[in-house]
Amino acid sequence: MISETIRTRFAPSPTGYLHVGGLRTALYNYLFARKNNGKFILRIEDTDRTRYVEGAVENLILTLHWSGLNYDEGPEVGGDFAPYLQSERLKIYKEHSDFLIKENKAYYCFCSQERLTELRKNPGKDGMQPKYDKHCLNLSKEEIEKKLANKENFVVRLNVQPNENIIIDDVIRGRVEFNSNTVDDQVLLKSDGYPTYHLANVVDDHLMKITHVIRGEEWLSSNPKHILLYDYFGWEKTVFAHLPLLLNSDNLN
Repeated sequence: MISETIRTRFAPSPTGYLHVGGLRTALYNYLFARKNNGKFILRIEDTDRTRYVEGAVENLILTLHWSGLNYDEGPEVGGDFAPYLQSERLKIYKEHSDFLIKENKAYYCFCSQERLTELRKNPGKDGMQPKYDKHCLNLSKEEIEKKLANKENFVVRLNVQPNENIIIDDVIRGRVEFNSNTVDDQVLLKSDGYPTYHLANVVDDHLMKITHVIRGEEWLSSNPKHILLYDYFGWEKTVFAHLPLLLNSDNLN
């Protein structure tokens, strides 16, 4: 159940130092929470270990304090839903990934990088981006158990059902509809045991009782995957608001 208290979050990835667009997103979340006597939470989404930048977390925190955007819960401050660094929450994501597999809402994928590269070379139907072909969804239980016992590398993928209408009621953009045929079987858990953004942010927003997700519009195209995850887990959805991108005079972000 979503909290009656307004709870917003700023959830940057420490893949670089905080830029003005990210700071603007934090400001919207901060002001909305303060206006409604709510809580503003900082969560560090540090699950992309290949792009992690040393010192970026410290820079993020210093920049927020410098800007006067002091958070009610988060690193250094603590809170009821700690830890607020996703790299310290891996067990939580594994448990939720296992649940989805058990419910046939997700599945193990053992495909090699070479096979995936070949798939990407093939154009999708009607000029759409190529998608994963669900090859590993058809593996038998015995095949899966054997591969797991042999410690073969795997990822966990979202099992997207075809021909479904996915509806997003966005505060800024109104009603937005996607057909599930355009949604790929997104990787949820990577071979290194770390979750992708899509799994981690949905799980944490639910567990941390976030009521409003206010973020840049670049995430709108990924939102159907998040809606499906909410549905697959049987959770009440947050309110979504996707902000227009901050552009310069040449309309570049």
